[in-house]
Amino acid sequence: MSAADPKRFDLDDATAERLLREAQEHKGISLWQDAGRRLRRNRPSWYAMVFLIGFGLLSFLAPLLPLRSPVRSNLDITLHAPTLDGGDGNYLAALDPEADSALVARQIEKDYWELSSLDHGLISLRRMIFGSWQTGHWLGTDHLGRDLLSRIVWGSRTSILVSLAAALCSLVIGVFYGAFSGLVGGRIDNLMMRTVDILYSIPFIFVVIFLITLIGDYRQVLEEEWGLDREKVFYLVIGAVFWLTMARVVRGQVLSLKHAEFVQAARVMGASTFHILCKHIVPNVLSIVIVYLTLTIPAVMLFEAFLSFLGLGVEPPRVSWGLIAVDGTSAINPLRIHWWVVIFPALAMGCTLLALNVLGDGLRDALDPKMRGKD
Repeated sequence: MSAADPKRFDLDDATAERLLREAQEHKGISLWQDAGRRLRRNRPSWYAMVFLIGFGLLSFLAPLLPLRSPVRSNLDITLHAPTLDGGDGNYLAALDPEADSALVARQIEKDYWELSSLDHGLISLRRMIFGSWQTGHWLGTDHLGRDLLSRIVWGSRTSILVSLAAALCSLVIGVFYGAFSGLVGGRIDNLMMRTVDILYSIPFIFVVIFLITLIGDYRQVLEEEWGLDREKVFYLVIGAVFWLTMARVVRGQVLSLKHAEFVQAARVMGASTFHILCKHIVPNVLSIVIVYLTLTIPAVMLFEAFLSFLGLGVEPPRVSWGLIAVDGTSAINPLRIHWWVVIFPALAMGCTLLALNVLGDGLRDALDPKMRGKD
């Protein structure tokens, strides 16, 4: 039978059905699907991710929870030990049930600070669900009689927002800076990397103190003309000093990809440097970037707590884990140690940081191309 005979490739229905069934059974999976499967098999990393998602939802829904105000003090119960009472109905008892939403929002601000419209909506929904009931002092109170449970939950919102904002800023600057430097190469690459080396030689803490002090002189102008309050500027400043390592990591990956066949094919087809950067280079380094982000967030969270501890971070009446640490130090004295003021905030921060590091380690293994297809 000649090679040109069309009957050579004819298949009967049974054979075609069998081949189709075998092809469906051996359906290929993408890198992300394979990474997700291996991440689910890594129990510690999977449980760490579930914990972080649950804790993130808890902090986001803090206005909806029947917690006491994190800033309302009661000097009659200062440094009150943890108690498992069932709570009480004092919260919002002074509010008129028939009052309109605008009046309720103004009254609520007395117990909090300037809240967003979303937080106002969540607090109004909380009032509809729980009424005036609020939790007891399940984790005790601090030296001003403020509920520690509420301060930990509300403080986690600030710490998580700072970490995510700084990580996003680091992601945008570091990825495109490092990718562009590695892709262009030559003198431009050398100049850009020497700039990174110079910035690396400057201690971060001095840079942040200088920027926050400098911006403080123009605080009113930034708030009125740009809508940037001190907290938002604080997010940007921290993110602006954490992109250096990201840029180096991305540049190293780009140097190993810039001579790959798909990049050369894109150049031959006339693609611009910006097109190659966005369509071919950046998507191929996202796995490394995601892993590094999970390791950057704990570092940013600790840095924010350190700056707040020094009085350079979040300002009262807002709450953060750094400010809670400051309050904890004031409750420690040689005569008596009020352990709950230190232990519970440390456990909250420690568990979060541990979960982030465990998740980062699991993502590193799951997204490793050399591990693809392996159990």
